[in-house]
Amino acid sequence: MASHTRVSFSGSEQKIDVIDQHYRNLKLSVNLYFSSANPQAELLFVGKSETELVEQLNDVSDENERLIALNILSALEAAFRIDYLQRCYKREKDNLSVAFREIHQQKGNKASLEDDIFDSWKEHGHVPDQVISDLKSAFKYRHWLAHGRYWTPKLGRRYDYFSVFSLGQLVINSFPLKGQ
Repeated sequence: MASHTRVSFSGSEQKIDVIDQHYRNLKLSVNLYFSSANPQAELLFVGKSETELVEQLNDVSDENERLIALNILSALEAAFRIDYLQRCYKREKDNLSVAFREIHQQKGNKASLEDDIFDSWKEHGHVPDQVISDLKSAFKYRHWLAHGRYWTPKLGRRYDYFSVFSLGQLVINSFPLKGQ
């Protein structure tokens, strides 16, 4: 049975540019932490070689990139879900909104992001098919991150903060998402 309860939007969703600024602040902080300019460096890194410090810095930086990429993809999911629901609630007459209402009648708030929402955008949204394909692929990366990374993902490409951020910017600038 589809859930047809109207979603109360929190207004707490994040914007890509705010996430990017957080990433930049975090990167500067981590670089300072692992540098000789850190007033606590001698105490924190006693007995560590330069190679060990570089490895630690790289490990922390890689993990931060994964976490921020997950945050960006979560923000994109929120943007698409808000758009989906806004189009359903406002009962707009364009083909995409009509398709979304048909999905909403069957699945309510439980519409699949990739199979229902992205596919409807591909069919009715006047956006390049490649962008939808890139989104679907990036969300495979998101699933891998969000579900514990216990399997070897088949992503077709390597993802990092910059590739996910670039995709996020492209989406925000290319899609006429409601509620943005």
